[in-house]
Amino acid sequence: MAKTVVAKEIAVGGIVQGIGFRPFIYQLAEHFGLAGEVSNTSTGVYIFLEGLSENLDAFLHDLQTKPPVLAIITYVEATDTVPKGFKQFSIIKSEAGPARATLISPDVSVCLDCLKELFDPRDRRYRYPFINCTNCGPRYTIINDIPYDRPKTSMAGFTMCPQCQGEYERPADRRFHAQPNACPVCGPQVQLLDNQGNAIFHPDPLAHTGELLKQGHIAAIKGLGGFHLAADANNSRAVSLLRRRKHREEKPLAVMVPDMDAARELAKISPEEEALLTGFRRPIVLLRKRLPEALAPETAPNNRYIGLMLPYTPLHYVLMEHSPKALVMTSGNLSDEPICIDNQDAFARLGHIADFFLVHNRDIYLRSDDSIVRHSAGDTRFMRRSRGYVPVPVFLKAKAPPILACGALLKNTVCLTRGDQAFVSQHIGDLENLETLDFFRLTINHLQRILDIKPRVVAHDLHPDYLSTVFAKELDLPKVAVQHHHAHIVSCMAENQVEGEVIGLALDGTGLGTDRAIWGGEVLICGMRDFTRAAHFSYVAMPGGNMAVREPWRMAISHLKNAFGKAFLDIKLPLVDTVDYAGIQTIDQMITRSINAPPTSSTGRLFDAVAAIAGLRNVASYDGQAAMELEMAADPGEDRPYEWALEGEDPMVLLTAPIIRGVARDVEQGRPVSEVAGRFHATLVQVFVHVCQVLRTKTRLNRVALSGGSFQNVLLLTGLTRELEGRGFEVITHKICPTNDGGLSLGQAMVAAASMDQ
Repeated sequence: MAKTVVAKEIAVGGIVQGIGFRPFIYQLAEHFGLAGEVSNTSTGVYIFLEGLSENLDAFLHDLQTKPPVLAIITYVEATDTVPKGFKQFSIIKSEAGPARATLISPDVSVCLDCLKELFDPRDRRYRYPFINCTNCGPRYTIINDIPYDRPKTSMAGFTMCPQCQGEYERPADRRFHAQPNACPVCGPQVQLLDNQGNAIFHPDPLAHTGELLKQGHIAAIKGLGGFHLAADANNSRAVSLLRRRKHREEKPLAVMVPDMDAARELAKISPEEEALLTGFRRPIVLLRKRLPEALAPETAPNNRYIGLMLPYTPLHYVLMEHSPKALVMTSGNLSDEPICIDNQDAFARLGHIADFFLVHNRDIYLRSDDSIVRHSAGDTRFMRRSRGYVPVPVFLKAKAPPILACGALLKNTVCLTRGDQAFVSQHIGDLENLETLDFFRLTINHLQRILDIKPRVVAHDLHPDYLSTVFAKELDLPKVAVQHHHAHIVSCMAENQVEGEVIGLALDGTGLGTDRAIWGGEVLICGMRDFTRAAHFSYVAMPGGNMAVREPWRMAISHLKNAFGKAFLDIKLPLVDTVDYAGIQTIDQMITRSINAPPTSSTGRLFDAVAAIAGLRNVASYDGQAAMELEMAADPGEDRPYEWALEGEDPMVLLTAPIIRGVARDVEQGRPVSEVAGRFHATLVQVFVHVCQVLRTKTRLNRVALSGGSFQNVLLLTGLTRELEGRGFEVITHKICPTNDGGLSLGQAMVAAASMDQ
């Protein structure tokens, strides 16, 4: 008796395009003896299947439990239908539709199969720096529109040779519909030039570039999401020269090494950190240095950590064969500008930095810096979320209307929402120049197009002078202004799918408060729609406004004056000896007369003050340097807090003066900096644990959300998490978005969504 043939129409959503999903479906259908067809659509993948019922059930099970490694399936909808009499299974042409809801894969590292071919002398792609397949290579940075097909990528201008075309059309092939598919005959090519744009003819440009790096030269290298500036990380002269030319005085530089053996020579690496280094996303991973330090000390001065990454493109792998064992690979830009992606733009902007340029002719449509992560307090934490992770969305607890959130001034990202998905952009940077503002606008337009999102509302920071706020106010859309620290806590809540209210610790450097003061040491009773300020650090003057960020000694004078009055001048501190007395008097007068000295409750500025009082850092060359060096100096075993005090109620005020007096006395008595820094960290942990306990008694809230740039500090994050959990609190932290301002746009979007629900 013949068995009955049944049929199903299946819609699959998520990251299911450009990652070998249709060949997977084809092979799965063949395996279970099913007929029908599969195609990409603007909403995902469409499958029509017919065959025996038990085989269809088995197909659906494997579809959801054994998808390709790069796939993220968000839904599978199967509907019974009438068989059409298909005799075989086939992959048909993609179709664009009126709605675009598909998800796009990030750019990912070259896979092991391609690497094997890359170094096989018998393979036709031997040492070809653009080898890829459906399991690896560029995605997000080469897409101009969807559905994700070759004509809508930067590979449109490269016509495949017969062999590549055959791979592209053969369903069983690893390169079936791999849109960047190419070979040396038909694909992109590399070229080496000097910094005047003159071609350097050499049979192996990559090998020659490696030799030039060994000689101490600086090279600009075009990669996946933009240019890197490369130099020998063991050559102090080369690294120092790169710093001078790039105007990056002391901020740590990322280093690329060829393999894990080389990485282990430079850093102590846990299994979790090794998994991050070797995974297909290939971020820069912050790792504890091995001592004595093996690299040029100029690579990451005054830092216990080094940012390491492994090669992630075939170009990198071939280059590293001939290069120094460790290469500085820092963003190809001048400090504070966006990374270069265009060859001519790179010559114009980097010509005075790089001696040589290794370029190629595959265009990058959208720049994407390297992501930066560290493993701390039991989880992966983002310092910068970009290449390898974007545009994978944050999945939300509830659906949100279409919203554009414009982020903050520093470490800017933007966010677009669609249903239960929030798309936080790649790192854009500090919106302090025209070039970054142009990138900001381009990113918004690009994301709106490829995601087909037409925002109904725009959210922005309270600060009227942020360029992101100025941009938002120019749009013909309803606007929602969101307080900076409220956005921080809501961002943490959203990525953890937390509803209701939490106790929120929002600790960072700068954010405009509702009273127009500069906030940054905030404890909020916080929901998605609104918040109450429950506690904060006491206000002190911020003399010179933003100048106090660049010159921590100013905040030291302000905090000392607040703690000791005029008597602060009598305390014997290194600061008083190293800073010009006339400068101290000027700052004293600015504070006394309230001239360009806005009040601040900032945690970041408190860290700056303590770092300067301890003699660590009077002038900062990059954002957060003084705070970072205070963390690096701290003895993590020091658990004796300084005296501290609270006053008032609704809100409670956390007085900084007793803490500063304790720090100053220890420094005056010659106590080790490690002890002072350790005690200061222990004090902050004790203060905020106490405040949370008081608020739990008052509000019955037991969840504490930690957000803000100060939680990049591992001692603070680990100490607070441990002590709060030890007292029965549920602690919520960032694991998907950065805790710094890079995660702020998500919070803005969620506050706007909640306000629209009113």
